[in-house]
Amino acid sequence: MILKPEKLEEHLRGKLQPVYLVSGDEPLLVQECCDQIRQAARQQGYDERQLLQVEQGFDWSRLQDANNSLSLFSQQQLIELRLDNLKLGEGGKVLESCLQNPSPDNLLLIIAPRIDGATKKSRWFKAVDKDGVHIALWPVELSRLPGWIGNRMKAAGLRPTPEAVKMLSERVEGNLLAASQEIEKLRLLSENGEVSVELIQEAISNSARYDVFSLVDAVVSSNAALSVRVLNGLRSEGVEPTIVLWALARELRMLSQLARLLGQNIKLDAALEQVAKLQKLPPFPLKKRKNQLRDAIYRTSEHTLRDLISRAARIDNVLKGAEPGDPWSLILGLVMSLCGVHLPEEPHLVNF
Repeated sequence: MILKPEKLEEHLRGKLQPVYLVSGDEPLLVQECCDQIRQAARQQGYDERQLLQVEQGFDWSRLQDANNSLSLFSQQQLIELRLDNLKLGEGGKVLESCLQNPSPDNLLLIIAPRIDGATKKSRWFKAVDKDGVHIALWPVELSRLPGWIGNRMKAAGLRPTPEAVKMLSERVEGNLLAASQEIEKLRLLSENGEVSVELIQEAISNSARYDVFSLVDAVVSSNAALSVRVLNGLRSEGVEPTIVLWALARELRMLSQLARLLGQNIKLDAALEQVAKLQKLPPFPLKKRKNQLRDAIYRTSEHTLRDLISRAARIDNVLKGAEPGDPWSLILGLVMSLCGVHLPEEPHLVNF
């Protein structure tokens, strides 16, 4: 069944379903929705969690084994299946089999990108729709962003003026992770929860000297020295690595989509409009950067971009504690690879 995100909290108070599918391209909303499900699972006795990251070369027998096995340390376990993309191939049959024969001791949480029309016709998706719960999360449209931010601020105990909400909405430019970070900062800075334009201006003046968009511009321009300086600046000023990774991953997805379209002999402007539509962005900002984006694609193959997207997914696992590693060092390696500089797997942060 399809469940609206706003109904999830009420739903989770009852008995959990055997499978949950959370889909969408907005990292913050997906993360928070999954966190709610994980918390409810723990409260209902699913004390063990097993993470399976589906990427190129994934062995689907691991899912079958997890579905059929008993938990080693508890009576029930949460199996978390993360899909990098929706082209499952033969894996779709394995997933369908697991959905049709669920273990009573397991709960399956599937995390996927936005579900497309072809996937809705697949047998595994129909099995989820029949016996499980699907929560589809959509990016917040720019026209609705002030309302979303205003509600988020009020939920944090803040009382913003309309002008303050408008200013913050313009500052974050649709980045919900950045909006969440700024709201937390304002909660610490405000007195009695009051948030004015002046307070936001003060917070902005005291915020990072560098921002993630400066990093993206430096990386896409293949300026390795500047990229390292900006990355070190972001880290020293307390910017969360999650936000840095979000910006880099979004840029990599856009470059990969653009490279694929240009490879189909679609003209650059038309390709940019299609990418903007896919990313739910206005086309004008992308067209302003078209020379920069075109040059980045000429320097980097589509295959390399897909590999970098897979690396970004692994860094996300590190940030969530599912894999070992130093996220900042791994992000540096990702940045340098996109700049054309090859470093060890986990390089130390350096200054050029």
